[in-house]
Amino acid sequence: MSTRIKTLAALTCGALAAGGLAAGGVTVLEPGDAAASSHREAPLIAGQPEYDNTDVYAFVSPDKPDTTTLIANWVPFEEPAGGPNFYRFPTDAQYDIHIDNDGDSQGDLLYRWTFKSKVRNGNTFLYNTGPVTSLDDPDLNFNQTYDIDLIKLDKQRVVSKTKVADDLPIAPSNVGKASMPDYKKLRDQAVKTVRGGGKSYVGQADDPFFLDLRVFDLLYGGDLSEVGNDTLKGYNVNTVALQVPTASIRRSSQQPIVGIWSTTQRRNASGSWTQVSRLGSPLVNEVVVPRKDKDKFNASSPWNDAQFLPYVTNPELPKLIEKIYGIKAPATPRNDLVAAFLTGVDGLNKPPNVRPAEMLRLNTSIPPTASPKRLGVLEGDKAGFPNGRRLTDDIVDIELQVVEGELTGNPNDLGDAVNANDLKFGQAFPYVAVPTSGSDVRGGSSTSSSADKGGTQAGKSSTQLDGGAATAASGSDDDSTLLVASAAAGAGGALLVGLGLAWWRMRGRRVTAL
Repeated sequence: MSTRIKTLAALTCGALAAGGLAAGGVTVLEPGDAAASSHREAPLIAGQPEYDNTDVYAFVSPDKPDTTTLIANWVPFEEPAGGPNFYRFPTDAQYDIHIDNDGDSQGDLLYRWTFKSKVRNGNTFLYNTGPVTSLDDPDLNFNQTYDIDLIKLDKQRVVSKTKVADDLPIAPSNVGKASMPDYKKLRDQAVKTVRGGGKSYVGQADDPFFLDLRVFDLLYGGDLSEVGNDTLKGYNVNTVALQVPTASIRRSSQQPIVGIWSTTQRRNASGSWTQVSRLGSPLVNEVVVPRKDKDKFNASSPWNDAQFLPYVTNPELPKLIEKIYGIKAPATPRNDLVAAFLTGVDGLNKPPNVRPAEMLRLNTSIPPTASPKRLGVLEGDKAGFPNGRRLTDDIVDIELQVVEGELTGNPNDLGDAVNANDLKFGQAFPYVAVPTSGSDVRGGSSTSSSADKGGTQAGKSSTQLDGGAATAASGSDDDSTLLVASAAAGAGGALLVGLGLAWWRMRGRRVTAL
């Protein structure tokens, strides 16, 4: 492996974290005591979407580099026209974002969102009774407000509690053009200044995660006939976004690294609170955690994550790829994944005296770049994943390239051909795109194009599997011909892999004659 590859590998180990570790087991829970996070990847949470945390993002704000932006999303697969009961924030839940600023894997700061609902007229089925032109418009029949509390902790005991936001308005679901003729205006009205010098937004947004989820159909149909479409295109989520002065969350300028994860707590019948969702790195519970443990993972604490080691050292996914496509899985134990995923990467985002745990780790002293690279640290952009997570980071491609051996001498250009979100992100807080309107026809995944994906179009593939090698002919309209091939390390070529999502994307700099 060249010096360059070794350097990038060292800095990207944490990326496979999400594709490699958090698959762990936790203590056994009784039915109903816990659910799981992300996009419907665990049995219990599939029926409780309001408590289902889909993604967490943490990055140094590109337009205000002395601040850090935290974003967490809930309620997967919001169909824009899904009325008459559109997408509320639950009043019996606590949405939490935890911050560990000393590396001991216990939260030192906790931002907590709680919600209230109001119905103006209970004698109608309508969400709104006329066009809504402001957040206090009387025609908005159902509206919500929220509070944010900042809780300071010491060894999980509350030291202090400060009200950061009190009774602020939530941007409603984007019902349609007749109901909300200028939704962007409503969204802008929901951006508020909060105590401590930060900004807050709570409301609906376009789902910023871009990927092809049809990996679950036996890894894209078993023959790559189902590939290259953004499954989440046209769907919305409920978002909480908070921008805070960086100095208020990190330990010091000498120790600028923070660990970040989110949880959902739900009040049960007895009035007590139960943790039903936990999320840090993306795609952990979806693809890595075995089914028997999915509902257990989210009742756990990062403090106990050392128990997850077997899932990292012997991951399931590469074995599935080998079984279906004949591509040799990297040798186990996968010690190349362990240290960086649990601790942060040395010289990038590893705090001193770290206790191993699964979470996003962000080095707040690394400034944002004017031209973010979608592969983050893999492309030399240290401001990107696995150093925190930006909206534009192509998480699937990063994790795919690592899961099949990028860090062990098998450089590759693996990807799922979904290279960008279907809607552009904003240049200022809250950065997330305005949600798709109920008036818009949701773009089916079969209509995705290379233009609206910002990259390769997979199209329909004619695939041959022969002796463990697969080649796919595709109507790609750029220089990234999509192939699947069983290739040895260093052979160039393009090789299907996949955190269950993928095939090789060949680029001119890596392609050799097949």
